[in-house]
Amino acid sequence: MGDISRWYKVANSLKWMPSAAWRLWTAPRPKGLAHVMIALADHFEPSIVHVSGKFASYSEQQQRMNRWCEEYPKLVDPFRDSDGHAFKHTYFYPAEQYDHAMVGQLAEHCHEGWGEIDLHLHHGVDRPDTSAGTRRAIVDFRDALVEKHGCLSRLDGVGEPRYAFVHGNFALANSGNGCCGVDDEMQILADTGCYADFTLPSAPNPAQTPKTNAIYECGLPLQERAPHRSGRDLELGRRPEIFPLIFQGPLMLARRENESAAIYIENSSISDRTPPTMRRSRLWRKAGICVKGRPEWVFVKLHCHGMDPNDLASMLGEPIRRFLRELTAHAKEENGYLVHFVTAREMTNIALAACDGRQGNPGEYRDYRFRLITKPRTGTPPVSASEARIAG
Repeated sequence: MGDISRWYKVANSLKWMPSAAWRLWTAPRPKGLAHVMIALADHFEPSIVHVSGKFASYSEQQQRMNRWCEEYPKLVDPFRDSDGHAFKHTYFYPAEQYDHAMVGQLAEHCHEGWGEIDLHLHHGVDRPDTSAGTRRAIVDFRDALVEKHGCLSRLDGVGEPRYAFVHGNFALANSGNGCCGVDDEMQILADTGCYADFTLPSAPNPAQTPKTNAIYECGLPLQERAPHRSGRDLELGRRPEIFPLIFQGPLMLARRENESAAIYIENSSISDRTPPTMRRSRLWRKAGICVKGRPEWVFVKLHCHGMDPNDLASMLGEPIRRFLRELTAHAKEENGYLVHFVTAREMTNIALAACDGRQGNPGEYRDYRFRLITKPRTGTPPVSASEARIAG
């Protein structure tokens, strides 16, 4: 079975490895000071257990949520980015597991400044879903987040709610083997206010697209299956027209730390098996994901399952504490780069600002187009850049 699994991964990897190698080889390098945007797309599932079809008890979910909301602010508060912001998760909460009390507690956590909630959906697991069922699930959860919890955003602060998305089991627009079942899912996302998808990379999952290490518009009609398997990169001087945009995290083959001969798939996942380290952060920057023509603004989208009990150390323990301490201490002008901790929404806004030719500190464009319905009250108020450097 192990050999079958290994060769299955190899076969799935063949479709994206050439692209990843080429993108890495040709990635533009900043000529001066680099600004590195780091966003963590958290597939945030309080019910997660590693038994198919099973869920944690409600009391266990409450304990997990209480621990998170109590411990996370204390963990990240001492470590500030170049704008004085603490590290934030974007909590992609599963629509099919909506619970008013649970989401309400997480929304309060976010309104205090520790992150933002966006949409996540597992569907078509037991049988293929339908377009109507998918649209209903997304709209119902979107509206509950807005009307009951004051979450999500609006374009330029007005109009219908807008949101970012990740697909459960990585099968965006029916791109995987099983799950989803809805070929026109990308069109449904566009119709219901999704401005960007943060599902990828998914390798070694077969849902991984041949296109890698990019921020781009879907290149095929949105009603087709997996229209994001190709597309046009965002670029300086051209406003994107096709939404949702696709934000990919770094994907490449790399050598394991302390194992000179071992090769692994670096897919920007954070877990206890793959904790964040400074060595990995150099690889993420090297991927050079940017808006074409603006290489000094580097976009690093990571992903995790924050509620997975198997990943507790990398979420709330010493590995993430060490990483944030070392990163904020090293991200200085004299080392050639500054770091900006952003949410999925803020990352999208900064990319749009780059397309429009905005210059200077990208942290000034966190609210460029998509603006929160409820602004954070307290939590992580920005401090001055000099104070942030001292704190680091």
